[in-house]
Amino acid sequence: MTLLKVENLSIGYQTAKGLLKAVDGVNFSLEPGRSLGLVGESGCGKTTIGMALMGLLPSNGRITNGRIVLDGVEISALPEDEMRKVRWNDISMIFQAAMNALNPVKRISAQMVEAIQVHRPEVDDHEAMERVEGLFNLVGLPLERLYDFPHQYSGGMKQRAIIAMALALNPKLVIADEPTTALDVIVQDQILKETKELQRQFNIGIIFISHDISIVAEVCHQIGVMYAGQLVESGPAEEVFFNSHHPYTKALVSSFPTLAGPKTKLAPIPGEPPNLTGTIPGCRFCDRCPKDTASCKLSPPKWQEVAPGHFVLCDHC
Repeated sequence: MTLLKVENLSIGYQTAKGLLKAVDGVNFSLEPGRSLGLVGESGCGKTTIGMALMGLLPSNGRITNGRIVLDGVEISALPEDEMRKVRWNDISMIFQAAMNALNPVKRISAQMVEAIQVHRPEVDDHEAMERVEGLFNLVGLPLERLYDFPHQYSGGMKQRAIIAMALALNPKLVIADEPTTALDVIVQDQILKETKELQRQFNIGIIFISHDISIVAEVCHQIGVMYAGQLVESGPAEEVFFNSHHPYTKALVSSFPTLAGPKTKLAPIPGEPPNLTGTIPGCRFCDRCPKDTASCKLSPPKWQEVAPGHFVLCDHC
């Protein structure tokens, strides 16, 4: 059974210059226990999708089209009081900036207890604290640090605390928004391994948001590559990473160094993404694309299946 289905999702932000179309016609689905990586450069819309899934878009943001269905329930149509019951119980989020996601003047354990009791009022203090101790053991935090404040934790410990909070109520879906960006590579590797093990252990669906396609390829079953608010390539992780077709995906792969194989010069992507407040009749990547033709600017590209389950939004791939 499908856990999550996103259908023709479009999201806009009202600005002084008009409606900025941050996400435009995105479709994907996710099975229980599987992971999907959304990858792309800053401003491509991946975090906006995550916030829409959580029902946490800012006041100037709104879903302009499409729907989000979680475990058979169209959560994009729920009023806030109903969405509050879904949030953290069925879907939770690991935020990018762990220090900003934690209250600096409250002890870590108190914040976890509060998160549990807000969404499960029937849980008493003793039961909630037992749950917090179990979460500490689960993510590898020592119990003697239960009553510390966030500033007393290292970066990796804070990130583990955020992961523990996201798992506090056994959600079906977890959104991980750049969970390892601010960490050194050793701690980053530990967090990624722990995340994969927790997913396997609890059969959780994960949406992994990152700008680093190499990390996404390592931890996810599927990859969705986003550019300028659109999904431009999607498929099995290894297929997309090692046999990418879209010029933007190829550029992403070549922009990161590798430890294996011959040394090659990193290839940056020239130019800038298009202005999303205007109308874009053709391909959004055409001004930066080596395969650009006159027709690319005139009409939008169509989806092509280049391998089983591997789709590309390009007329020349």
